[in-house]
Amino acid sequence: MNQTYQNSGQAEEISHILEPLIRRIIREELTRLVKTEFGTFYLDPDMPLYNDMEDILQRKIKGHVKLHSHDEVWSE
Repeated sequence: MNQTYQNSGQAEEISHILEPLIRRIIREELTRLVKTEFGTFYLDPDMPLYNDMEDILQRKIKGHVKLHSHDEVWSE
């Protein structure tokens, strides 16, 4: 049986490294989407972003979503 052990310090460090990168990728993808789709656009169920938004909705319903300020989200 294979088990992976990761202490909370390592997880926190990885989170701090990945979070800015993930935010930048999402920002770039949303910018690309808005530039290519004029007016209102809809996410197709087969799009990865659709699945992410669905996951966020489910976590919000369960009260597991932490909202960040504008500066926290967009500052680099």
